[in-house]
Amino acid sequence: MDIDQNVGGRDRLVRALLAAVLTLLTVRLVRSGRRTLGVVTVLGALGFGFNAVTCFCGVNEALGIDTTEE
Repeated sequence: MDIDQNVGGRDRLVRALLAAVLTLLTVRLVRSGRRTLGVVTVLGALGFGFNAVTCFCGVNEALGIDTTEE
């Protein structure tokens, strides 16, 4: 399966930073006993991390957005 890249430049960097911030937030939430919210934040972190690593975003694809040329 060939995935066209549609995430690049600053968009990719922002997604990677959001993944890192959400990961740290997840750890704090789980340690404080707020596991349900921790699950939500870890899912967000995984999504943003996937986008940053693969340079692909399904929402961008659906909306016709391509930030690889920024």
